[in-house]
Amino acid sequence: MLLAIDIGNTNIHIGLARKVSPSPPDSGKNDWANTWRARTIAEKMPDEYLVLMRNYFDEDGYTFESISGVVLASVVPTLTGTFVDLSERYLGHTPLVVGPGVKSGVRILLDSPHEVGADRVVNAAAVCHLYGSPAIVIDFGTATTFDVIDAENNYLGGAIMPGIGLAHDALVARTAKLPKVDLAPPPSPIGRNTVHAMQSGLFWGYVSMLEGVVARLQADMGGEPPARVIATGGLSVLFAQHTDCIEEIAPYLTLDGLRIIYGMNQP
Repeated sequence: MLLAIDIGNTNIHIGLARKVSPSPPDSGKNDWANTWRARTIAEKMPDEYLVLMRNYFDEDGYTFESISGVVLASVVPTLTGTFVDLSERYLGHTPLVVGPGVKSGVRILLDSPHEVGADRVVNAAAVCHLYGSPAIVIDFGTATTFDVIDAENNYLGGAIMPGIGLAHDALVARTAKLPKVDLAPPPSPIGRNTVHAMQSGLFWGYVSMLEGVVARLQADMGGEPPARVIATGGLSVLFAQHTDCIEEIAPYLTLDGLRIIYGMNQP
């Protein structure tokens, strides 16, 4: 089985795939023996993450010997080396690390192609393979990113903005009397108390940002057919319930992209 590791700024998403060749997008989690999430802690050593992974495997009845290959994408440079070390020393595999020189099936058309985050390349590869292009990928993470892929599978760029969690934390931290609130729509857009007013501004303001950014990206792309909008990340389901700009939800998009890229780079 293939071990796929997506190292983000807040969470590490780990998946154990039954096979490298991907199934259609509606197969969902069926292609994954299991997936796990852990907090991103840059200071942790390889041995510490090894203990965590061993606990995951033991609890669900898997062994490290079942791993036939490892692929990872990371936006946390200090942890890239940590997981490469872990994989080589304890799993017996040199991982494929997504970065410059790795085949992805996507051509990066940026001013400085090496600057694009590995997770964004992985998402673009997954969308092209599973959903087709043109497409816009919205990834709800620590930051919310928009990735634009044209009909020829060219990665054109996109947009990056603070995730709603960051916006919420900043608002509370920089004001004396505003409390933390649930990130959910209030009973009415017109907040009739402080909590509901904050929820209205955060949630509906964020929905409006999503719709506005997607509309501008679509207009800038031009052409027919219009790009499909695919969303992934922890809050994708919540926001998709309250806007028509999201057409598909792909909770395992980044993990699927990792196994697709792994397959492309095998002899």
